[in-house]
Amino acid sequence: MSLTTQKPKIKDVLAELWPTGRPESSVALLKALHILTRDGALNADSRRKLKQILHLTQILRPSIDALLKDIEEPIIADLGAGKSYLGFILYDLILSAAGRGRVIGVESRADLVEKSKVLAADSGFERMEFISSPISAATLPGGRVDMVTALHACDTATDDAIRFALRHEAKTIALVPCCQAEMAQLLKGKSGPMHELWRHPIQRREFGAHVTNVIRGLVLEAHGYKVRVTELTGLEHSMKNELILAERHQHGNAQAKGELMRLVEQLGVKPGLMDVMTA
Repeated sequence: MSLTTQKPKIKDVLAELWPTGRPESSVALLKALHILTRDGALNADSRRKLKQILHLTQILRPSIDALLKDIEEPIIADLGAGKSYLGFILYDLILSAAGRGRVIGVESRADLVEKSKVLAADSGFERMEFISSPISAATLPGGRVDMVTALHACDTATDDAIRFALRHEAKTIALVPCCQAEMAQLLKGKSGPMHELWRHPIQRREFGAHVTNVIRGLVLEAHGYKVRVTELTGLEHSMKNELILAERHQHGNAQAKGELMRLVEQLGVKPGLMDVMTA
């Protein structure tokens, strides 16, 4: 006697993952984003990707709901958007039902921007816009953004996202950094009272990545944000799973600025992001 395992139906899989009661309404979008295959299949890699984005969406939902309560037309800027998975799903699950709010995707690769524009039009997502620009050079009309997201922006692109958020006075910032290499390069060959922490290359990479995110959190706190650093997903989904979530509460924080300056002095190196402390 042979035993066969019945493959779960895509509707049942989406019902497990999707945080709404009508996942079938978004199947076309997920196919267009290539999260689902043309025949509606969901492979292991796509399942992991979808779970990450849905988890981040649920984390951001309270902040977006608060923006919708306080602001007539809140603006979410998704930086380094790539194929705009996050922007499309935020719109589909939250802003579409609200009937208000805009998503603006910023991506340097013009071909991805054009594809996202076509998909937004085909999906009837009239309040989605896309800008072809590096994060460092992007400026939005009106100079206002209420929420900034940057999912896996590599190395100093995450710092560009922080500069963008500060320049546009964003109320909420959500960062999932990736491939932090700048600090490891700065620490290479650097002596000092803590040099044993980075003497070996593998430890220098890990320490550099960790201290980079510590500095990013302190920079945001110094600018008046309340910062929470947490795990986005389990390590089985992504090794780059640190989420920095910041909410603006005041204009500045002198204590956080002091802690930041002391840390940089002890390290003996000055990452590029420190330019926002003198601007």
